[in-house]
Amino acid sequence: MNSSSNQKSSRIVTPANQRHIRKVAVLGSGVMGSRIACHFAHIGLDVLLLDIVPFDLTEEQKNNSKARNQIVNNALKVAVKSKPSPIYHQQFLDNITTGNFEDDLDKIASCDWVIEVIIERLDIKKALFDKVEKLRKPGSLITSNTSGIPISMLAEGRSEEFQRHFCGTHFFNPPRYLNLFEIIPHTTTDLEVIRFFEHYADLFLGKTPVLAKDTPAFIANRIGVFSMSAIFQLMNDFDLSIGEIDAITGPLTGKPKSATFRTADVVGLDTLIKVAKGVYDNCPKDERRSTFQIPDFVLSMEQNQWLGDKTGQGFYKKSKTEEGKRVFLELDPKTLEYTASTKRPFDSITQAKAAGGLKNKLRVLSKGNDEAARFNNTVNAMVFQYCANRIPEISDELYRIDDGMRTGFGWKMGPFEMWDAIGIKETLDQMTSMGFEAPQWVHSMLASGATSFYKHQAGQRKYWDIPSASYKAVPGQEHFIILANRKEDVVWNNSGTNLYNLGDGVLNLEFKTKMNSIGGEVLEGINHAISKAENEGWKGLVLGNDASNFSAGANLAMILMLAVEQEYDELDLAIRQFQQTAMRVRHSSIPVVAGPHGMTLGGGCEITMHSDAALASAETYIGLVEVGAGVIPAGGGCKELALRASDYCHTNDPKIPRIVEAFTHIATAKVASSAHEAFQLGLLDKRKDEIVINSKRVIAEAKKKVLELHNNGYSQPPIRKDIEVMGRSGMAALLSGLSGFELGNYATPHDITIAKKIAYVLCGGDLSMPSKVSEQYLLDLEREAFLSLCGEIKTQQRMESILKTGKPLRN
Repeated sequence: MNSSSNQKSSRIVTPANQRHIRKVAVLGSGVMGSRIACHFAHIGLDVLLLDIVPFDLTEEQKNNSKARNQIVNNALKVAVKSKPSPIYHQQFLDNITTGNFEDDLDKIASCDWVIEVIIERLDIKKALFDKVEKLRKPGSLITSNTSGIPISMLAEGRSEEFQRHFCGTHFFNPPRYLNLFEIIPHTTTDLEVIRFFEHYADLFLGKTPVLAKDTPAFIANRIGVFSMSAIFQLMNDFDLSIGEIDAITGPLTGKPKSATFRTADVVGLDTLIKVAKGVYDNCPKDERRSTFQIPDFVLSMEQNQWLGDKTGQGFYKKSKTEEGKRVFLELDPKTLEYTASTKRPFDSITQAKAAGGLKNKLRVLSKGNDEAARFNNTVNAMVFQYCANRIPEISDELYRIDDGMRTGFGWKMGPFEMWDAIGIKETLDQMTSMGFEAPQWVHSMLASGATSFYKHQAGQRKYWDIPSASYKAVPGQEHFIILANRKEDVVWNNSGTNLYNLGDGVLNLEFKTKMNSIGGEVLEGINHAISKAENEGWKGLVLGNDASNFSAGANLAMILMLAVEQEYDELDLAIRQFQQTAMRVRHSSIPVVAGPHGMTLGGGCEITMHSDAALASAETYIGLVEVGAGVIPAGGGCKELALRASDYCHTNDPKIPRIVEAFTHIATAKVASSAHEAFQLGLLDKRKDEIVINSKRVIAEAKKKVLELHNNGYSQPPIRKDIEVMGRSGMAALLSGLSGFELGNYATPHDITIAKKIAYVLCGGDLSMPSKVSEQYLLDLEREAFLSLCGEIKTQQRMESILKTGKPLRN
């Protein structure tokens, strides 16, 4: 990578913030290419998606454009139908134009960025780049999504101008959901191009850009596949089944639910073997090269075509019992036969599960003495040593390795963060005794007085920089507000919330209950934060947190307890408190901005709907799901949808269609699959809410919104008394089709009971004609309906089912 001082003086460099991407060409429509095209499309870009012409066309088909585009069109159809969806909303498909390399490659002349995503063969890629170079416009960006071919080899033979605008840009599959974006420059890539991709990936693609060196498998695959290969190799040394290993290497240790072997089945065993073989063949000096050798049982699986999900079986196999119940069988590596999964109760796992928080779980597990703990400690020792030895080979900075593993492989902590959590000093002797000596720079760091790879200071996260032997700030964090880095800024807290001073006169309330559920302690926190802001001259309040989900809803356990004990006065008081808090969010004298992301359900959705603005992550899954618990939304959710239906209908517009939509969404517990769909469902409001593509920016953008509202002269919204509701005529329209649903077994009798309550509230109750009512009127109806349903045995059964199994009961 060249610094700016090494550039020729005649070279014209476009600053990163002046380059604009309006149209992108994606060359290759396979699993990655089609999904990358979808990601570009749903951020608003025009996309040209191209692939080869089928080889087996008839003479007649050779002149038929539909036949010639058969491969690309079919690939896009498959991508769009896949689960989870690769695109925020179907409407964005209109941004994608398909074509083929023979007829349409010249269209790349209008593109600002051309990304190659074809087969992993150097000769075919270079042949395509020969054509691209002749057709692209000067200054356009050219990148490859390769994961296994050196970028320097792809750049060979290209013109200087091409080379300066060329690098690797490696997305991870699925591109919508995995945020890693590896940027791999070669020796002559312009510094401006690198800086642009770092900026663009963060701000517009919603990704975490990680600058990687042009080494085999780059960063994330090098470390991730090493970790999986190490586990494969260790299977002969430990008496553990595949299911038991997955129980250790999954959420317990901060890894995805798919853990090791389920992940291998999803990715495809052939893909993992290819990456491992690539590292083995191209890294002769790697001290742990032998770890990448494929064990015999894995080679047998490949020979048998047991490659995972793509072939129907891999390390796991779906089967059915004699009773027809679906079960997962797991492979016995010794016999290569599938058996029922059995997991022994290891003390170390039981004790780690009981420990609060990931850091404590890791520490407890590391101190265990049983087979599960010894296995975990051996894997950690191998991974910690390997990562430490890869600096500076694959990266000069350790934080890039952690970023890569968190955003590419879904780890909650990267390897150096895990090492910090367990304790560097505590593990070094153990590692040495196992034969995994840490490199000298780790010992030198400890000798200097440093005790961790990271530290937090003055709201900044700093990492240990090896060349300077000192801590340096992780770059780019000035664009984010990371609450974990700002513990010294907490100005108040209770058992369920932390209140932070974000600076510039803005407060932030963080929920910290299990799943960020909203109970009395969170409601107290919201009210205290608003009072503090109003009484002490703060400019406004953000409701935001760094957790995976904004809020899973109200405290269902408390509601069930009160309902079972028939403490209806207490339950009525709790609902009133929630409603009053939601109304205070809406009608306080300071702006309150919510930062929803991930699951934003039930009460979390209602608090969001009442905020002055919601700065929602694009990946916000929001919905009023109370029907699943046997009740209706009673924290203002029904009232808000009735209000919005009233507002969006002009004087002479028919009101029924809007109310039907609201009724349907509540009655079916519809959850938006993205923030874009949430606007379609009316759960986000285009008059006040916005989408933030990068979820890490949500709190920072919400703070900006608070300041914008304050600086524009924020005034306290009046309580609405002009909400038009439809009364009996509206209820008749909503309930007209319910009997058919019940007769067709699409709805249970209790579903019908709940649906009638929803219709009653949305239409304003038993009114003889359309009328205008107040917010409080609708809130009272909500509360009455909620209380009456809580007295139903079937509602209590639904609540109990969700609390015990996490699944709604259809009764």
